Amino acid sequence: MSRAGDLACAFGSIRTVHGKLTPFQDMTAARRFSGPELEELARAKILGVRAGTEHRYTGVWVVVVEGRVFVRTWNDNPTGWYRAFQAQPLGSIQLAGREIAVRARQLRGERLRDAVTRAYAGKYNTKASEKWVRGFAEPSRAATTLELLLVPPSQGPETSS
Repeated sequence: MSRAGDLACAFGSIRTVHGKLTPFQDMTAARRFSGPELEELARAKILGVRAGTEHRYTGVWVVVVEGRVFVRTWNDNPTGWYRAFQAQPLGSIQLAGREIAVRARQLRGERLRDAVTRAYAGKYNTKASEKWVRGFAEPSRAATTLELLLVPPSQGPETSS
């Protein structure tokens, strides 16, 4: 097998940088939710999220955009779930009776942030939700968008017995 073939087997794929082969470990696929999980998340109106293991679960609105999972906070309280995830990105979600380890990552791209705003408007489209959807579109709230990524069990938050 060629050197490139050895690297492809070891790292999963090869990326070319300036004409040179550069190995990288393709972690994206390992951190993505499965198709059935994405469908559950897309159907869920409220998702329980918890940063670390000391906080309680908080119910938040969740949307799926381009096969990725996003949440936003309404109130950016110093002791709230959003700030807790900023301080400790590892946590968990409750989905269909299961606890799933996640890592929260701040969303930076404007294009995707705008798509998340549109996804909130499309998913939460009742008269009662209008105020909240408009609020989520405000720049200060849109800036709190977090992407939730799967975490391998060995890297998840430690649970106490």
